Amino acid sequence: MSPVSSNAPHGQWPLRTVQVLGGGNAGSSAHVRSLAGGLVARGVRVTVCAPAEADRAYDFTGAGAEHVHVPRSSDPASVAALRAACASADLVHAHGLHASFRTVLALSGHSTPLVVTWHNRSRAEGARAHLLRLLERRVVKTASVMLGTSSDLVDRARQTGARDARLAAVGLPGQGRSPDHEDPDRPRPKVRAELGSTGRPLLIAVGSLDRYRGYDVLLDAARAWRDLDPVPLVVVAGEGPLRSVLQRRIADEDLPVRLIGHHDDVPELLAAADLALLTSSWESRSVFAQEALYAGVPLVATRVGGIPDLVGDAAELLPYGDAEALADAVVRLLADPERRELLRERGVRQAAGWPTEDETVAQVLSIYDELTQPRPLA
Repeated sequence: MSPVSSNAPHGQWPLRTVQVLGGGNAGSSAHVRSLAGGLVARGVRVTVCAPAEADRAYDFTGAGAEHVHVPRSSDPASVAALRAACASADLVHAHGLHASFRTVLALSGHSTPLVVTWHNRSRAEGARAHLLRLLERRVVKTASVMLGTSSDLVDRARQTGARDARLAAVGLPGQGRSPDHEDPDRPRPKVRAELGSTGRPLLIAVGSLDRYRGYDVLLDAARAWRDLDPVPLVVVAGEGPLRSVLQRRIADEDLPVRLIGHHDDVPELLAAADLALLTSSWESRSVFAQEALYAGVPLVATRVGGIPDLVGDAAELLPYGDAEALADAVVRLLADPERRELLRERGVRQAAGWPTEDETVAQVLSIYDELTQPRPLA
């Protein structure tokens, strides 16, 4: 799609935008990479302000954007670097709470329109939770438009005082890949053998090893699966601060669970899996849930955050923290191939209704145009 010159903001083209990303989780970083590529393809000039390691991992420059290294820190040097990068922008788009707060500081005293996307909810307790609420209010009251990747994030922005809060269309980068895709050199039996799951069901969970992921509940449920014949194997891909705690429990209780660390190719794991498990205390627009449904893998997930809206009736949804319900749901699904097939069919249908990358870029570009078009005089 080519830009229409007559509809160019300020009567000129190209539109100059800055995308601001903090440390960025995998979902928001991949989204910014996809968004940058789509905007550049439509003639928009894009600068991505992010730590250097983010550009190495997601190759924003490879998408045609300029990259400016801006550290995660909110110290004056970081804010000054961001202010310099935004000086000639027609519009700035920040992703996440900390990145958007730094952007608010950098744009102080300027009238540059600011779009903010919340991809996740910031988690904290005590004094830090109070601080985060103050940051949220400052960001929300400054932003021209707040975008949330799930309806509860949009509601949170409105309750915090947003003048304009909308649901973001967020297409999963790389969507549309065939569910039957697999590396011909690594067929499904080979992957299962490498994971130690030959002749037994394989259950896959993906996500950082932190307390919000509910892996303690997953290990509680895994005790019940030891009584099945054959015993299912749970494989958890991810790294994080709880690795040693979880590994100790797995060893002490002889649980059928393997922690395999960070894995670059989640679709490869899903292609070998019988079930996908998502046990988090909160999720917005879970990338793993989307990948599972695209891959045609039945999903068991917690009924939290944006998950119900995302998956509809295409997953088994459970209360967070209920190990017995999780154990029972897995046992039932493993014994019921017809139910698994029904979930696969529903998953394909549900995924077909999600926004595409093109639709995501189109929504964002429409908002940019809306905010940068000259307003008629009264």
